[in-house]
Amino acid sequence: MTWLVVGLGNPGDQYAATRHNVGQMVVDELARRHSIKLSSHKSRTEIAAYKLGVGDNTQSIILAKSKGYMNESGGPIKALANFYSVETNNIIALHDELDIGFSTIRSKLAGGDNGHNGLKSMTSAFGTPDYFRVRLGIGRPMGQQDPADFVLKAFSKIERKDLGEFIVRGADVVESLITQGLERTQSAFNT
Repeated sequence: MTWLVVGLGNPGDQYAATRHNVGQMVVDELARRHSIKLSSHKSRTEIAAYKLGVGDNTQSIILAKSKGYMNESGGPIKALANFYSVETNNIIALHDELDIGFSTIRSKLAGGDNGHNGLKSMTSAFGTPDYFRVRLGIGRPMGQQDPADFVLKAFSKIERKDLGEFIVRGADVVESLITQGLERTQSAFNT
């Protein structure tokens, strides 16, 4: 069985360390963990592949990051899913989530986009919201700061102290979803 694990975010160094790119940070952690490197694919994505599990329980994993902006990510991800014949119920989208506190992680299947342009683009491209989501909490901005500005800023100095562990747990959630299923993953990580 093949799984497509997509880190949502924006391309380029100016966005790499921003809150909006936390999903791509988790993809980078999974690539680092399995000693693989992402490379360019004709679908306008960067991808890497590895196997997870042993024997009959081995799963093929394709990690992906779109080379386009967040609001245009659906098309390249759909093209990649078509290329590898991956059904939507075997896609995991990793994304930043304003509505849960920093470093909180929630996993779920399907749902609305809650104003997230990456999810909106994916749902539009696939014609369904029926894919897994790993919601990586970044919290809401304090005071009057516009959430659109907040997500495009780097993590605060205080947040950066816990960011590495947060990213590692995000990678653990992805692999648990694939090997243990949604219910067990929610029990273990949705705290």
